Amino acid sequence: MSKTPRAPLDLNRLRQDIVFEDELMGHHFVFHTTWGLFSPKGIDEGTRLLLRHMTVRPDEQAIDLGCGYGPIGMAIARSAPQGHCLMVDKDFVAVDYANANLRRNAIDNAEAMLSDGLRHVPADQRFTLAATNLPAKTSKEHYYLFFHDIHDRLEPGGRCYVVVISGLRRFIERAFGEVFGNHTKVKQGRQYTVAMAEKR
Repeated sequence: MSKTPRAPLDLNRLRQDIVFEDELMGHHFVFHTTWGLFSPKGIDEGTRLLLRHMTVRPDEQAIDLGCGYGPIGMAIARSAPQGHCLMVDKDFVAVDYANANLRRNAIDNAEAMLSDGLRHVPADQRFTLAATNLPAKTSKEHYYLFFHDIHDRLEPGGRCYVVVISGLRRFIERAFGEVFGNHTKVKQGRQYTVAMAEKR
């Protein structure tokens, strides 16, 4: 029995940007993404849960760590018109798309830059808000480095919000307690948990 021949891939179509629209924190956005970036066809549930339960003040000096093509940082920037959001990622393709999405959506109080966590962010830059959708597939040592670096850069009273798969929520509670001295479980969903710690 002969197999039906598979239709050839349309490589030109695959190389085109993936384009979609969404509403985050009450603001409308148009996103361009590409294959190889995280959740390229739409906003993932973890990011959506984080943005539904994160408090953003109008004058935040914020950082979005691991920004991808930009949804968290863009939503923060729109919600903090008197503030600014620095978006960082260690993937240059993500940074290119994030900056293009900022221009596309006429957001001028945010920028994306290439950095491994906070390593390449100017040492004197301080923040009132840090937010990240933490990757599940990394080491706990990496998380600790990340949290200590964030803690060092936050102003007193600054908050760090993370969203993780719910299986890591106990670890986050312990790590936040050790690094920040406090932990708040903001929202536990079926798959993801949003947690917050404050620099005191």
